[in-house]
Amino acid sequence: MGALVAVEGLDGAGKRTLTTALTVQLRARGARVASMAFPRYGRSVHADLVSAALHGKVGDLGDSVYGMAVLFALDRADAAAELTTMRKQHDVVLLDRYAASNAAFGAARLHQDAQGEFQEWVRELEFGQFSLPVPTLQVLLRVPLDVAASRAAQRESADASRTRDAFERDAALQERTGAVYEGLAHDGWVSPWLVHVPARETSPEAEAVSIDQLAERLLHGRC
Repeated sequence: MGALVAVEGLDGAGKRTLTTALTVQLRARGARVASMAFPRYGRSVHADLVSAALHGKVGDLGDSVYGMAVLFALDRADAAAELTTMRKQHDVVLLDRYAASNAAFGAARLHQDAQGEFQEWVRELEFGQFSLPVPTLQVLLRVPLDVAASRAAQRESADASRTRDAFERDAALQERTGAVYEGLAHDGWVSPWLVHVPARETSPEAEAVSIDQLAERLLHGRC
């Protein structure tokens, strides 16, 4: 069974970029790699309801922290069989967000920290009631809040059809979410964590080395 690796971080942190870079590095080493991004917009009715709620199109649904968390979790539950198949056919399956994003954003919305009751409720919901596969490793992509916010805004400017949702527009929520993520990583929530800090501010070569080392750890199980 292949490793299940979740890449987590704030909106605009660069999760898709890191996932793509890891895919290239792992395949260069001969690994079979697959990826999936959550929420699965356009593929899952639950994910599409999430999108509608985050853009204020489903009444007050977006105001319900627990209601939104259930929709996020149902999206992943619907993908469980597909994830199992992917793991059987690949050495590494990379996920752009997984259950930790539910715990982090929900706890932040409720002004709780990583030790609050909400994260435990999410753990029981997703890995207990829905029996989702536990990630082999979770990677927290740590970037400054202003950098993540700038990237999110740039994505919106580059694509006229895309508008930032309620979570992306809320800078205070993003800051609290970042703090919860740090706590989850520190506590080893559900499974082992690694913190990845992009080295763009040093040099492109330094970032490549960092990703290269991360790929080596994933491939050889040193998680």
